[in-house]
Amino acid sequence: MKVFRHFRSAVAAATFGSLLALSLTAHAVDPDKKEIRFGATAGPYSDQIRYGIKPVLEKEGYKVTIVEFTDYVQPNLALADGVLDANAFQHEIYLHKFADDHKLQLSELVKVPTAPIGLYSHKHKSLDEVKEGATVSLPNDATNQARAIILLQQLGWVTLKAGVDPVKSSERDIAGNPHKLKLLPLEAAQLPRSLDDVDYALVNGNFALAAGFRLTDALLLEKIPPYYLNLVAVRTADLQKPYVKDIADAYRSAEFKRVVDERFAGFSKPADWH
Repeated sequence: MKVFRHFRSAVAAATFGSLLALSLTAHAVDPDKKEIRFGATAGPYSDQIRYGIKPVLEKEGYKVTIVEFTDYVQPNLALADGVLDANAFQHEIYLHKFADDHKLQLSELVKVPTAPIGLYSHKHKSLDEVKEGATVSLPNDATNQARAIILLQQLGWVTLKAGVDPVKSSERDIAGNPHKLKLLPLEAAQLPRSLDDVDYALVNGNFALAAGFRLTDALLLEKIPPYYLNLVAVRTADLQKPYVKDIADAYRSAEFKRVVDERFAGFSKPADWH
C-alpha cells in the first residue's frame, strides 16, 4: 500500500472478468492446495512477491501466479470472489473501510514493507532552504493528503486546528502556516512531474519509484505508523488454512528480509522484523 485512490480501470476490469470466468468453478476448498493466485498493484508490491515471496513458496512446492492490477478496487473484489487467494496493495484503514462498504469478509494476514511518502525537491538541497511563499504539492485524495499533512506538521511547517484528528486531516484543517506555504493538491500520480514547477513535493513512495526516484533521495521520509503499513489480505474463512500460514511464513522469512534489504532500500518495515 505501496496509499489509496478509488478508481476503476478498464484494464483491471477486463483482467478481473477473465480471471473470474476462468477460475470460479475451479476454486474449491482443498486442504492440499498448492497453487496460489496472488494479486498486487504493479510496482514494488508485485515485485516483492516476484523476487522475495514466490521463490520461498515455490521451495515449499507451490505454484505462484502473480496478477497485477492498476487500480485499488478490483484486487479486493477478486479476492472476495475467489479469483485470488491473497492480495498485497493496501493498508488496514483502507481494507476495513472497503470491506465494510462492500460487505466483504476479508482479513489482514501480515504487514509488509511499505514505501513511505517522501518530501522531494529539484530546486532545493535541504529542508532549511524553505522560504516564505514556497509552493508544496501534495496528494489530493483524503488518506494520502492526511499523511502528507502529518509530515508537514512534524516539520513544523504547518499546525492543525485544536481537536482535529491528524489521520483525518485535510488542508482545510490547517491553523498555522508560518512560512505561508502555497499548498497544491494534485492526483498522486502527477506529483513526481510537479517537481519542475514547485519548491517541494510530497510524493507517495510507489509513484516516486515509478518515476525513477530512489526513496533515499528524499529530503525526508515519512515514519509510517502501523496503520499505514501495507498488508497481505486473505478471505477471513481461509485464515487458518495451511497455504495462508505458508504465505505469512514467507513474509517473515530470512530470505524475504534479505531481498527487501537488497532491492527495497528506504521502505518502512513492520515492527516485528526487529
